[in-house]
Amino acid sequence: MSWFESLILGLVQGLTEFLPISSSAHLRLTAAFAGWNDPGPAFTAITQIGTELAVLIYFRKDIVTIVSSWFRSLFSKEWRGNHDAQMGWLVIVGSIPIGVLGLTLQDAIEGPFRDLRLIATTLVVLGLVLGFADRRAARDETGGRHRVANQRKTLRELSIRDGLIFGVCQAMALVPGVSRSGATISGGLLMGYTREAAARYSFLLAVPAVLASGVFELKDASEGHTEWGPTLFATVVAFVVGYAVIAWFMKFISSKSFMPFVIYRVLLGLALFALVGFGVLSAHAAESAG
Repeated sequence: MSWFESLILGLVQGLTEFLPISSSAHLRLTAAFAGWNDPGPAFTAITQIGTELAVLIYFRKDIVTIVSSWFRSLFSKEWRGNHDAQMGWLVIVGSIPIGVLGLTLQDAIEGPFRDLRLIATTLVVLGLVLGFADRRAARDETGGRHRVANQRKTLRELSIRDGLIFGVCQAMALVPGVSRSGATISGGLLMGYTREAAARYSFLLAVPAVLASGVFELKDASEGHTEWGPTLFATVVAFVVGYAVIAWFMKFISSKSFMPFVIYRVLLGLALFALVGFGVLSAHAAESAG
């Protein structure tokens, strides 16, 4: 991997990790369109450490409060009813599905799941799901001529059941094209949470899963042929760009619809189907690096 490739892939990772459009799919597609080798799941997992560091810094106050309250709840009954302490447990509970499925489906993640036809399918299908969830949330928030606006749930109403559902939605992002934030936000909106609550929990839930995945891949990469210079450079680029994207996205969702992302996902998926169908692009393009 050249330094130029690592720069572009780091930019792509940072730009797409927190938007509901799938960073893993865009890394895969960038390599395919440019004629580069597929950066592979190890590169994706390591560069995601950079974007998750951006989450840790952006939500540092929330995370410090949650972690400290959770630790206190381990030794003091008085803290077990504390909302922040409960959030710590809910993040742990929500991380279980992706941990189990990530280990179970590791071979598929590194192989069949990277087929461009599957990525095109997930881009379109999950785009439509996000669009439906967003429209439903908009109706609840604004009501209508013959409807009264419904109050949507905040994170203070998050239950173990909802935390697990969020976790299952996050696990779907093991398939490139699904999008971690897209799946979890869609799940949150369909369960009746506000856009901001769904996005905030999505980002918090991603921290342990992504960091664990990155550490796991670091172990394997140290035994392989990873080009550490370009990979670490891409990780730094992803961190800087990712932080800016989080700040913008959290402001965007407070007043705007997800429909631009829905339209983008569907159009990109359909274009990818056409390119593969007409033989312009192989479904396994750029997979030689694995």
